Amino acid sequence: MIPALLLAFVPSALGISVWGQCGGTNWSGSGSCDSGLSCSSVNPYYSQCVSGAAGPTATSTKPVSTSVSTSARPTTTTSGAGTTLTTSRTATATSPTTSAAGASGAAGNFFAGRQLYANPYYASEIAAAIPSLPSSLKAKASAVAKIGTFVWLDTAAKVPTMDTYLADIEKQNAAGASPEIIGGFVVYDLPNRDCAALASNGELTVANDGLTKYKAYVDSIAAIVKKHSKTKIVLLVEPDSLGNLVTNLGVAKCQEAHDAYISGVEYALKTLNFDNVAMYIDGAHSGWLGWPANIGPAADLFASVYAGAGKPKALRGLVTDVSNYNGFDLASKPVYTESNPNYDEKHYINALAPLLEAQGFPAHFIVDQGRSGVQPTAQLQQGDWCNVIGTGFGIRPTTNTGDPLVDAFVWVKPGGESDGTSDTSAARYDAHCGYADALKPAPEAGKWFQAYFEQLLQNANPAL
Repeated sequence: MIPALLLAFVPSALGISVWGQCGGTNWSGSGSCDSGLSCSSVNPYYSQCVSGAAGPTATSTKPVSTSVSTSARPTTTTSGAGTTLTTSRTATATSPTTSAAGASGAAGNFFAGRQLYANPYYASEIAAAIPSLPSSLKAKASAVAKIGTFVWLDTAAKVPTMDTYLADIEKQNAAGASPEIIGGFVVYDLPNRDCAALASNGELTVANDGLTKYKAYVDSIAAIVKKHSKTKIVLLVEPDSLGNLVTNLGVAKCQEAHDAYISGVEYALKTLNFDNVAMYIDGAHSGWLGWPANIGPAADLFASVYAGAGKPKALRGLVTDVSNYNGFDLASKPVYTESNPNYDEKHYINALAPLLEAQGFPAHFIVDQGRSGVQPTAQLQQGDWCNVIGTGFGIRPTTNTGDPLVDAFVWVKPGGESDGTSDTSAARYDAHCGYADALKPAPEAGKWFQAYFEQLLQNANPAL
């Protein structure tokens, strides 16, 4: 959903500097490049300024974004335990720094020895899907319904469901749930959300006093967290937001969102800073911010926002690969990653961590592997994010990551919920959802996509 340029740039007074976006579908900015640069087409979605008349370089892969969560959540729930997050580690990775990562961040790994709540709404979607599945996939679908995933609070109206789910978690824990259950929620309602694309545009806009409304949304989450102070809660803060400020300020809607994104994220970090909370800011992914031109500015921005929020102790680090398909530790470099040295999430995290630690930012990570079971993917470009064909459910949630920087592999995106519609007449149609590597026909972002769910079940790796 973030269909714009990868490389960080600052427009000059004369025009757009090298690597800056200068055209493409839905582009609303200038098409004028600095002297000595020409506007070169990378794909139908964007063009960028390059030296002379040269074509795009290998660093032109675009970033990926997340889908909106599913529509209305229930006000009552059925019992649902999550998947145990095992705590053993294999010492296969070495941290790039000898310092104590994240000494000022949230104490301890909330995932260790605990299980993430399998929310009943996602389980109900799967239950409704099972009758239409081939008999060979029904048991696999039932298994997925028991795996813990995050609840997306992508509208203010969904916030009260958090109270319902936390009450259910507390009931199960009081009844002796073993391991202990923790709640996972995605904070996702910034004004001008998904500012560089269309598929997951949100309910708030900067122009319509969206920042004030966003703060009220955060306050309502805080009130529920305070009510459930004895339950461990993991909050993932605003997918796509800060990544857009690194790479997509050539998009008018992102320029407009700049101050609101920073103020909103800082407000969320300050307001949700509770002892029973661990927060991870969205850190995009290797194919977006892992490029050499992006990783330094990204680290600077994350550190700046952390400091601007008063260095809240509940901040544990970053979450990467949300709603994306990247592998964590690949045996070889996929061709679609081009010349990016940080071509998988492990490379990205281990390159980013020392840059963060140097600025006092807690460098702990969790990685979404919910749809990363098939490697390499069928993506034509790593920036093709919409309902990519051939994907499968990935590594089960676990703390056995093999990397001391990574707290856990998790499933953030509920597999089976669409990334965006392929209906070209829809208001939120994004061209990426019509690409050759996107499964079609597809419903609106967040709606159930039965064919996609079947695909994820069939291609699950490890098998369900």
